[in-house]
Amino acid sequence: MPHIRLTTFEIPTLPIEAEGVSFTNIFKNDYKDPDYLVQCLYKEKAFFIWIKPSEGGYLLKAEKATRPTVNYYLQHALKTFAQLTKGTILSSNIPDTLKTVHLDEEAGVLKTIHFFTQNFPLEKPLVIEVGFGSGRHLLYQAQKNPDKLYIGIEIHQPSIEQVIKQISILGIKNILLLNYDARLFMEFVPSNIVQQIFVHFPVPWDKKPIRRVISTAFIKESVRVLDPKGTLELRTDSENYFTYALETFLEANQLDINVKKNLDIPISSKYEARWKRQEKNIYDIHMLGLVESAPLELHGDFDFKDVTLTRQKVQEIAGTTIKTDKGFIHFERHYMAPDGTKMLRLSMGSFERPEHLYLQIVGESKLAYFPAHPIYSQANLIMHQELLKALHG
Repeated sequence: MPHIRLTTFEIPTLPIEAEGVSFTNIFKNDYKDPDYLVQCLYKEKAFFIWIKPSEGGYLLKAEKATRPTVNYYLQHALKTFAQLTKGTILSSNIPDTLKTVHLDEEAGVLKTIHFFTQNFPLEKPLVIEVGFGSGRHLLYQAQKNPDKLYIGIEIHQPSIEQVIKQISILGIKNILLLNYDARLFMEFVPSNIVQQIFVHFPVPWDKKPIRRVISTAFIKESVRVLDPKGTLELRTDSENYFTYALETFLEANQLDINVKKNLDIPISSKYEARWKRQEKNIYDIHMLGLVESAPLELHGDFDFKDVTLTRQKVQEIAGTTIKTDKGFIHFERHYMAPDGTKMLRLSMGSFERPEHLYLQIVGESKLAYFPAHPIYSQANLIMHQELLKALHG
């Protein structure tokens, strides 16, 4: 992760803008060794730089809950803020010359989960690829089928940046990328609109099977989002994963499943080519959608109406947890800015996939999530209501 170590630092007078980055406020946590959050805005991306005491100096790095997907944004903000502090740099892993990796294309290609939950693209037939890695298969499919829209989902940030670069070089216009957990993403896809789902060579996670993409819940959501003639295609070199996946598919009540072995496809990854040279077996499971599913429906909002939250109340709830059978809220550390604005770090949502974000409190009655409200899911909507109860209490 990008970081800079300083001997000392001076807090510049905020707000200030430098090198295109707006540094709007700084928040201090006084309850342990003091650490700070610097609120940043760069290319319409809001995030925090985290400053914490470290080895006789201070460490500047990303705050994970708000970290921007593209490393360049964070690297640029860190370097710029370090210069503003006038501190001496002890060490840094940020290169002197930053690579933008064709980030002029970023705004049009790399999307946030909020883009999909608020305005899911429905203009073209849809294909989803989970864990696109180097992007060879995703890029090939998109070039071959310009009439379709491809959504590529990946959690490995360097892979995302490299594929953004390739999309720009090749001039491809029908790919959108997302840095997100594919298992959760499927819950927000409208019903019956997807033609194909590709899950090629997922990480086997033999020691942590709970992290596998293929699961009963993922298959259920895939059936819902697929067109009745659509397909889910799993491809793996792991015999353990194949056996596990086949057993999981067979647990469903009504599915059309085809199993294939060592099937050649038009495009393969460099890893697949290596495995074939090693004479490893490649397994495929193809699932047909079959059914017409009911529309996806969610109701509710993330507003804070008629809520008053004093500094004393913030201090009282910090460190406490609310649990229900639907999920939880954990109130973590809190921060205060010189102007009185407060930031309260939260973990909330379902037990399996909680979100980490902040509650920004201006005065006592102006509350909002930062950098954005939680994902529009049933678990988050329920836990937001529990949060309102706790704050009103």
